[in-house]
Amino acid sequence: MAKRITIAVDAMGGDKAPDMVIHGIAIARSLFPTTRFMVFGDKAQVRPLIDQYPELKSASEIIHTEDVVSSQMKPSQALRKSRKSSMGLAIQAVKDEVADVAISAGNTGALMALSKFMLRTMPGIDRPALIAPMPTLRGESVMLDLGANVECDSNNLVQFAIMGAAYVRTVLGQSRPSVALLNVGTEDLKGKDSIKAAADVLKESRHLPMHFVGFVEGNDIASGEVDVVVTDGFTGNVALKTAEGTARLVTDLLGRAFKSSLMTKLGYLLARPGLGSLKDHLDPNNHNGGVFLGLNGLVMKSHGGSNAQGFSSAVASAIDMAQNDLIRLIGDDLHEITTEDAPSVNT
Repeated sequence: MAKRITIAVDAMGGDKAPDMVIHGIAIARSLFPTTRFMVFGDKAQVRPLIDQYPELKSASEIIHTEDVVSSQMKPSQALRKSRKSSMGLAIQAVKDEVADVAISAGNTGALMALSKFMLRTMPGIDRPALIAPMPTLRGESVMLDLGANVECDSNNLVQFAIMGAAYVRTVLGQSRPSVALLNVGTEDLKGKDSIKAAADVLKESRHLPMHFVGFVEGNDIASGEVDVVVTDGFTGNVALKTAEGTARLVTDLLGRAFKSSLMTKLGYLLARPGLGSLKDHLDPNNHNGGVFLGLNGLVMKSHGGSNAQGFSSAVASAIDMAQNDLIRLIGDDLHEITTEDAPSVNT
């Protein structure tokens, strides 16, 4: 029997909160009818929204707080002032083991700082990493880290690879995901010492439930040749923002091109089904939800500008992770690599 999942929701985080958040969890509830929600926020705003969805109302508990983490708040401020905010209380619910996952569309830096401070890192993990799915020619791949750690050593990269592979097994259903390190070339001699040292460890870790394929370059990310792309947070964040910007560029240029003349407008009518599929594939709302991996608890980050459908997609991923016990999988894989005769890495 599937485990009954409880989601702790920051109802006040995000550009369109709380309306978007409540609509999003209502959609998720219709898809996962056994899920329950702890909703943290201003009851005067949240209650009328939940009352619009009878099924959600019966499965939700509202915990009142007027304290909200603003989008401009610095992580240091959040740590000092916001543990009783809707965001902080949602994380606390995971720490207290009354919720399986916390989810917020609010301030990323504050969410990261509060999550790390309140939940702490798992044994064997030096730093948590932010992971998210990305559209590719073959469906979806994931990349980490996407900004939590600007600089990483080889130990961090190995840990990211283990966590990323466990995520793909859980959320994307790949029993033995392919994993690669992002590098400036695919040859063994290229790249920084930390990347090459991490590759040496992963090559020797044959008992892990992953297939390490070596290095990939930036132009391979969108091909979908590998399931997990591992890099430091600086490079990963730049790559993610570049990919998002390129997707917007392609869709905007296509839109302009099809409006340029009568003939192109007629061509658009013929091409509309295919363009609709392209738009859906590139839509960030269909690939929504980053996760802070490596903590003693699950915290999901939704896009701040997400719509309700996108938020429900993030909730669905959160449910998958909780149902499949992602944290336990990561712990088991970390134990596997620490008991192997792998070379020590400290570069």
